[in-house]
Amino acid sequence: MKQRIRIGCGAGFSGDRLDPSVILAKEGDLDYLILECLAERTIALAQKRKRQDPNKGYDPLLERRVTSLLPLLVEKGIRLITNMGAANPIAAAKKVVEIAQNLGLKVKVAAVYGDDVFDDIDPSVSAMETGKPLTASGELISANAYLGVEGILDALNNNAQIIITGRVADPSLCLAPMIYDLGWSENNYDLMGKGTVIGHLLECAGHITGGYFADPIKKPVEGMDSLGHPFADVFADGSAVISKVAGTGGIVNLQTAKEQLLYEVINPYEYITPDVVADFTTVRLAEVGAHQVRVTGGTGKVKPPSYKVSVGYKAFYLGEGEISYAGPHALARAQLAGDIIERRIRSLVAPQGDVFQDVRIDYIGWNAVHRTTFGTPSPKESYQTVSPPEVRLRVAVKAKTPEEAALIGEEVEALYTNGPAGGGGVRKYVNEIIGIVSVLMDRSHISPKISLFES
Repeated sequence: MKQRIRIGCGAGFSGDRLDPSVILAKEGDLDYLILECLAERTIALAQKRKRQDPNKGYDPLLERRVTSLLPLLVEKGIRLITNMGAANPIAAAKKVVEIAQNLGLKVKVAAVYGDDVFDDIDPSVSAMETGKPLTASGELISANAYLGVEGILDALNNNAQIIITGRVADPSLCLAPMIYDLGWSENNYDLMGKGTVIGHLLECAGHITGGYFADPIKKPVEGMDSLGHPFADVFADGSAVISKVAGTGGIVNLQTAKEQLLYEVINPYEYITPDVVADFTTVRLAEVGAHQVRVTGGTGKVKPPSYKVSVGYKAFYLGEGEISYAGPHALARAQLAGDIIERRIRSLVAPQGDVFQDVRIDYIGWNAVHRTTFGTPSPKESYQTVSPPEVRLRVAVKAKTPEEAALIGEEVEALYTNGPAGGGGVRKYVNEIIGIVSVLMDRSHISPKISLFES
């Protein structure tokens, strides 16, 4: 067994930059490269794409990422573990083989699946978030369990160099190679907890190197345009040192590490994953060099008896319309436009019944984020005194059909000649919104599987 391995994380979400992972592969001296590209809504949207084309449903950027990385991975002997398989890991693995063949490269690819439990889900089960049966949410379109390390370990034991998974818990992508190379037992929950802490620190990629952390006034970060993504030297005792490639932008320090450690952690005593219930309260962080943070501590207890299952459903259609007003009395003109739209919406709804479930009017630049009355003039003031120099009106509605949702954009566009003076820059959108709820499923009913392919 090895005493140390180096794991880099080159992506923290589906739309992440492509170049940090290439830099990690080229200059990071890695054993493993992790690409974490799958969020709750991401996989539900992937299931929609798979329904439309059974050969799709994997991450839209898979081909570009793999094409740029594969020659480096083969040259340097780096193993890639990624959840870019999304709703269709097998199709994703076949696509990787096709790319390898086109590049004249020989690789062994594993698809890890078994997380899709849509056919086994009980619609009468209550969602964790609402307490209501799943059927109350709307038409169900997906159900994916958060798998742990088992399938990835199987792929590693079968000497796969590229491992493409579906829904796997984020820290598990990093924990699996620790178990495999450092000789850890899956029943050693102290080490499982420590490894989960390290995986959690790495999983969001640029978060721990200054991305999302940065504030130009309070927390300045240099080189954000060339932000480096992190790697961790993980040792057999469960400790690690997190750093980044020399010369890349960003920072790794106690502040960035602490913010990522607490990210999405509701109960630090019991951070529940498929592999372990981790305890973050004993974690210790220390800066041991420039852009180097040492991680020690953390523990865990027995893995939970259930898998969390993320269930996607058709929530509603979102109709939006935007228009800008600038110059004197910009806010007053925008508010007049908003009042016109509100009245028009009522007249549109009246003959048809309850078309719009919800309506929201924002004045971007004044109250769209805080949703307060900041800047409302007092009786002694005028709008000219407190009004921002420019305001963008945004109107959004929830609708039952795309046709109904489109009416809002049409009404906003009509403000060009039927609304206040000086409106411009109209944009209109209609999107189907996918909602997400969660349930628990007995883990004995779910079996991770792998399929192997070679170029």
